[in-house]
Amino acid sequence: MTQASLANGIAALDITLPAAAQLKLLAFRDLLLKWNKTYNLTALRDPAQAIAYHLLDSLSILPHLGAGDLLDVGSGGGLPGIPLAIARPDLAVSMVDSVQKKTSFLQQAGIELELRNVTVHHARIEEMRGQYRQISSRAFAELAVLVNLTRHLLAPNGQWLAMKGVLPTAELNALPADVTVAAIIPLAVPGLDAERHLIILKAGS
Repeated sequence: MTQASLANGIAALDITLPAAAQLKLLAFRDLLLKWNKTYNLTALRDPAQAIAYHLLDSLSILPHLGAGDLLDVGSGGGLPGIPLAIARPDLAVSMVDSVQKKTSFLQQAGIELELRNVTVHHARIEEMRGQYRQISSRAFAELAVLVNLTRHLLAPNGQWLAMKGVLPTAELNALPADVTVAAIIPLAVPGLDAERHLIILKAGS
């Protein structure tokens, strides 16, 4: 039943994914819940719930990804980084977390799921180096904190993709003056009865 739920949800998001990718998404879900028993990676324990709350929620931003390498900040259990890497094997996805047990899980998931487009960094964001065209976050920090911590990692003409629940008006108002809100996109996640928004930010020229 869970395979049908995932397939129906993907169709509702107006996304097309091959059957192999859908099976890999379910394998990731199973791996996440297995490791969760020891490592406390997510509050969810129900495999059916995890489809909407983790897989489909992560995939909801897929149509809004641009071109260029993606850095997923505070990846934790690999959300949204791993589902996006599965859906876009052409996209180089780097994930960073400061908690060792979480990056251990991410590395193991990358190996077991054969995700050759995934790189995992165990580091504090401030210590990271490199340039990325896209920086994503899901339940990581307030927008201004995200921008200030990762600005040095954003490539010229790059964008931040911040996944939020209820529209964070106060956070938007607290953004640095040179940061532009490029788009505010309401997300409808199948099976999830909660507000979701994608906030796309760009650094001023």
